Amino acid sequence: MAGDCVIGVDLGGTKIYTALAGADGQVLAEVKIPTEAAGGESHVIARIVDSCRTVRATAGALAGRVAAVAVGAPGPLDTKSGVIHCAPNLKWHGVPLKRLLEEALGEPVFIDNDANLAALGEYVYGAGRGMRDMIFIAVSTGIGGGLILNGRLYRGAADGAGEIGHMVVLPDGPLCSCGNRGCLEAVASGTALAAQAGELIGQGCGAGILAAAGGDPARVSAAAVAAAAAAGDGEAVLLLERAGRCLGIAVANTANLLNPEMVVIGGGVAGSGELLFAPARREVERSALEPARSTIKIVRAALGGRAGVSGAVALALEKAAGGA
Repeated sequence: MAGDCVIGVDLGGTKIYTALAGADGQVLAEVKIPTEAAGGESHVIARIVDSCRTVRATAGALAGRVAAVAVGAPGPLDTKSGVIHCAPNLKWHGVPLKRLLEEALGEPVFIDNDANLAALGEYVYGAGRGMRDMIFIAVSTGIGGGLILNGRLYRGAADGAGEIGHMVVLPDGPLCSCGNRGCLEAVASGTALAAQAGELIGQGCGAGILAAAGGDPARVSAAAVAAAAAAGDGEAVLLLERAGRCLGIAVANTANLLNPEMVVIGGGVAGSGELLFAPARREVERSALEPARSTIKIVRAALGGRAGVSGAVALALEKAAGGA
């Protein structure tokens, strides 16, 4: 594909992040635009198409033929047919995104789960470079994950692999959005931390967290918990300690099952740093077996908000080169 370009798109509930890259992976142009999900699927798809045309126009003479377009999208989805089965943030059900984009762009389009592509981005361009087996965990509003095994993105039999957020870490724990109880997402996500902080404040506690939220209970969030904890608030520290411990249980279970070289943790809650990572590492040290415990490295993601679009570029380059 010498001289050709690829386009990677990270489709989220609030923004569309699109990048055009050369055959060497170097980004030549990029654009971020609001998703405007309330406008419906046709409106959002038109915005994806516009963003692809914008990066081509911006790159100008640097842009060759677009050999492939890859889109990271919320799921569940089917990577072969390119159909989004269900994307709650977009209110999509059964949307044939691959076909619709190919008709509009006239170029081959490939669809994958957004967490998978964030994992691929960190593996190819970020913290996981040089690894063979790497697990990615995004601790954000929810918790998602992606698996790189033997140097390849592992999707599972029906594109369902990597749902680390729905690993049960606290039997009979809080109800999760998936319907189970005690999932990692239900106890350690940004949404869960905000809910736990809200309960404290409702009980007349959590003054430090409330102060970090500007005194407004409606603005209590995981970021407010992290800010309060960084300032030394004991209640906030305990909330992050519990979240980190539960994260460590999930990492230890994954390590015992797959024995990866590295676990990369990203997402907004990972910005809490050692307040989250230290208890997670202690739990892994306690729970993981040899040889998993002695080989695993637990590190913070390197790419931040660029992980998804970087992974989309990497997938597009792989497909353009004839990869499976």
